[in-house]
Amino acid sequence: MSLVKGGSNWVVGDSFFNRATELQILAERAREGTHTLLTAPRRMGKTSLVRESLRRLKEEGQFEGVFVDLEAASDPADAIAEIAAQSRAAAGAWTRLKNLFSEPLKSFGDRLETISAASLQVQFRAGIAAGNRWRKGDEIFSALAESERPVLLAIDELPIFVNRLLRGPDEKISPEGKQLADEFLGWLRKNGQAHQGRVVIILSGSVGLEPILRRAGLSAHANIYQPLALRPWDESVATDCLQALAEHYGIELSLTVRKAMCGHLRQFVPHHIQQFFDHMHEHLRREQRKKATKNDVGQVYESEMLSVRGQVDMEHYEGRLRTVLGSSEYRVALVLLTEAAASEGLLSNSAIEQYRQHFATANQTEQDLVDIDEVLYLLEHDGYFMKHEDGYRFLSGLVEDWWLARHGRHFSSLQNH
Repeated sequence: MSLVKGGSNWVVGDSFFNRATELQILAERAREGTHTLLTAPRRMGKTSLVRESLRRLKEEGQFEGVFVDLEAASDPADAIAEIAAQSRAAAGAWTRLKNLFSEPLKSFGDRLETISAASLQVQFRAGIAAGNRWRKGDEIFSALAESERPVLLAIDELPIFVNRLLRGPDEKISPEGKQLADEFLGWLRKNGQAHQGRVVIILSGSVGLEPILRRAGLSAHANIYQPLALRPWDESVATDCLQALAEHYGIELSLTVRKAMCGHLRQFVPHHIQQFFDHMHEHLRREQRKKATKNDVGQVYESEMLSVRGQVDMEHYEGRLRTVLGSSEYRVALVLLTEAAASEGLLSNSAIEQYRQHFATANQTEQDLVDIDEVLYLLEHDGYFMKHEDGYRFLSGLVEDWWLARHGRHFSSLQNH
C-alpha cells in the first residue's frame, strides 16, 4: 500500500493509518452509549482517531457526528456557544437549535445555512448570558438528543479549557475558578447522564484531564467517562508506515534504514514518524537520490529533527507544560526534565531527593511551594517520563534529545555541587 503525508494536521480517510483496534473500541462504546475519555501523550493522533471515528460512524448511518474544539473558549458561555455552532453538523438537531436562538440568528436571514461556524458561534454567544447559560446548555443537549440518529459529541481540548477556568491572573487555582470549573463539569456530567445513549461524549486534549482535575480536587467529575489509552505504535507498524510513505513518493527506505530511523525515535509517535519521513524525503530530493542510507538517517536526525526548524514543532511539548502549570510548577518541571536529559535520559531517585530538598529550602513563600510528586505525576501521565525502580526515564528519544539540545547547554545539575 501507499500513504500520503499527513503533515501537522489531523488526518482522515485514505491518509489515516492503523488504529483499527481503537476505531473498533470507540464504535462499540458509541453503540453502547459509553462516554469515553481518550488519553495519550502529545502527537499520538487523538484528534485524527476521533475525527475518523465520527466520519465512519456517520457514513455508516449509525450516528450524527459533532466535533467541538474548546481551545479558544474563555468561559462556559463561549464553550456552550461553540457546541451549539458545531451542532449544525447534526441535521436532526439544527432546526430546533435555530428556533432556540432565533433572535440572535435572525440577522443572517436567508444566508444562515452558508454562514461559517465561527460566525455562528458569535451569534449563539450573544444569546447566552451568565444567568441563562446552564439552561441554554441543557436545551442544546436536548436538541441533540432528539436527533433522528444518536449523536457522537467529541469535545477536544477540554483539559486546556478547564485549566483556563481554574487559574486566576496569578496562574494559581482560585476559589472562583474552581467553582466555575466545578459548575461547567457538573453541567456536562449531568447532561451526559441524562441523555445517555442519545448523546455519547468523547473527551480528548493535548494535555491530560486527570492531573488537572486532581490538583483542583474535582476528580469525581471524570467518573462517567471510561478511559481509553491511545498508545504509541510498535516498531512493525512504524516501519510499515515508513514503507507505505516511501512507496507513494517513489523513494527507497530499506528495512535497515527504517529501523535506524525508529532507533533514534525510540517511542513511535505517529506524528514523529511522519515528520522524520518528511525530512528524509526532502533530504533525498536535495541530494537528487531515491535511495536512503543509514548515514542519511543520522544526518537528517541531527540536522533537521533536532535543528531550529525541527524545534519549532517540538516546542509544542514545552508550550503545553507552560499552559497547564503555574509558573512555579513549570520551573520545577523544566529543571527535572533537563536534569534527566543531561543524565542520559534518567532522573534518578537520588536526584529527585536533592531537588526536593533544594526547592523546599529555596526561600520560597508558602504560596510558592511546589509538590514535586505532583509535577512528576503530570510528567508521567502526559508521556514525558516512565517510572522505573531507579527513577524516571524519558519515553521518547526524540523528546529527550530535543530537550537536551534546547536546555542542556547552560544547565548546571545539583548533583555536580
